[in-house]
Amino acid sequence: MATLAGVSQATVSLVLSGRDIATGRPISAETRRKVLDAAHSLGYVPDPAASRLAAARNNLLGVFSFTATFPTDVRHSYYPFLVGVEQEAASQGYDLVLFTGSSSGGAGATHGAGALNRVRLADGCLFLGRHAPADELGRLVADDFPVVHVGRRDEPEGLAWVGADYVSASREVVTALAGLGHRRVLLVREDDDAPASTDRERGFLDGLASNGLPAGPGAVFRSGDPRGELTADRVRSWLDDGFTAFVAEETDTGAAWRALRAAVDEAGLDCPGQVSLALLGSPPADLADEPAPMGFDIPRPALGAEAVRLLAARIAGGPAVGTLVACTFRPGATAGPPATP
Repeated sequence: MATLAGVSQATVSLVLSGRDIATGRPISAETRRKVLDAAHSLGYVPDPAASRLAAARNNLLGVFSFTATFPTDVRHSYYPFLVGVEQEAASQGYDLVLFTGSSSGGAGATHGAGALNRVRLADGCLFLGRHAPADELGRLVADDFPVVHVGRRDEPEGLAWVGADYVSASREVVTALAGLGHRRVLLVREDDDAPASTDRERGFLDGLASNGLPAGPGAVFRSGDPRGELTADRVRSWLDDGFTAFVAEETDTGAAWRALRAAVDEAGLDCPGQVSLALLGSPPADLADEPAPMGFDIPRPALGAEAVRLLAARIAGGPAVGTLVACTFRPGATAGPPATP
C-alpha cells in the first residue's frame, strides 16, 4: 500500500489509525487522499482488534449480574434494565459483553479475590444485583477502572451508581393510603439489609410520620421466611390491632408480596373491601394477570440507559457520582377506604 501511494509505511500507519490527527500533526489532505485511495483499491479493511489495542480502548462495555442466572428471560425483573442498556450502548457506539460467570455453576458462582478481574477486558462495566461484594468492587474502584452499579449503594467509597428513588416513591404510597382514610399501616419486608430494602422502609416510615400515623417498631414486620411466618392468623391479629392496610416490598423473588396475598386469601378477606394492599414496586411477572396493586413503577429501561451514560462519562474521565431516577405512582386496584366497623 505504501508503494502504491508513494509514501512511507509510517505515513500509511498514521493515516489509517488517525494518530496524526490525535497528536495534532495532521498529514496533508493530498497525502491522506493518496493513502485512502490506495487502501480502497486494495480492498483494505482495518483490523478492529488492532485498532482498539492501539487506542488502548476497545469500545466494549461489560454487564455483570450478581444473580443465580443471568437475566436474559423477558420475565426477569432485571431484563428491562438490559433493554435500556443495549439501546443506549448502541447509540453511544459501544458493543456489550455479558459476563455470565456469576450464574449458577459458573466460574464466578462463589466470589473470591480477583473473581471480577475478567471484566477488565471491557472499557468499563455495569453491575446488577442486590448483593454485590463491596471488597471486589472496591478493588476495581481503587484501580480507577470505570464501574457503575445499577442500584444505590453506600459502599465502596468512590463507586458510581444509578438508582431508583425508592424513598420518595414509598412515601407517596403511604400518603395515598392515608388519603383514603387508613390510620394504621404495616410494612412487610424480607429480612435483609440491601440498600433497596432500606430505602423502601425509610420512605415508608417517612410517609407515616409526615401523615401523622403511628411509626413505631410495630409498623414494620421483617421476616426471613415470609411464606412460613406470614399466616392468615397473623393477618387477622393485625386487623384486630387496628391495621387496615398492608404494604409489601418488591424483591427479586417477590416473597413478601406473595406471602401477604396468600395470607389475605387464606383468611378469607376481601381486597380492597375489608383490607387494602400496596406493593412498593411492581408485582412478579407471573402475577401480572392479577389486578394491579397500588404501588409504583420503576423506570428500569431509563435506569439502564442512564447507567450507560454515566459509565461512558466515567470512561472519558468524568467523576464517580450517584444519580436517582424518579418512580411513577400507580393507583392500582387493591386499595380503598378502610372498612366501616
